[in-house]
Amino acid sequence: MWEKFGEFDSAEEINLAAAAQLAEGDKEAILLIAEENGIDEEDAQDYIDGMAPALCTPMMAAMGKLKVEETELQPYEIMQDWLTYIQMRCTEEPDMAAAVRKKGKSLQGCIAKILVWSMKNAKPVAPDIIKAAGAHPRTTLGIPGMARVKQLITEYYLEG
Repeated sequence: MWEKFGEFDSAEEINLAAAAQLAEGDKEAILLIAEENGIDEEDAQDYIDGMAPALCTPMMAAMGKLKVEETELQPYEIMQDWLTYIQMRCTEEPDMAAAVRKKGKSLQGCIAKILVWSMKNAKPVAPDIIKAAGAHPRTTLGIPGMARVKQLITEYYLEG
């Protein structure tokens, strides 16, 4: 992840790097910046061809980062839902999109925050449910609901 150009802190940083490469005529470097940051090749080509004033918007930069992190992390089931909630929060609030792009913030870190909450808030499962499931008698469950997860996501990206 981000082997050639490193992790960018914002859409503005991505656009400055792309503009510098465009000024040098290095179209391949722009395509690589786009690829490393999850930005569609077609959007990069539009920028190269002068059809777009910048390589990306803050929303594109955030969604691209999440796309790259998703490819690396391979979330599944409930974690995939959590990723969807992050993406939804980005579309609801421009500050969230900017925060997702920040260095030091990551899908992995956000999922870890949710898992920590889950472990700290796990409660014993009712004996009848344990019996019906054939589960261990001391089984606990701490999966947060959608509202709680959205709160944790907001805390991680915007307040943490």
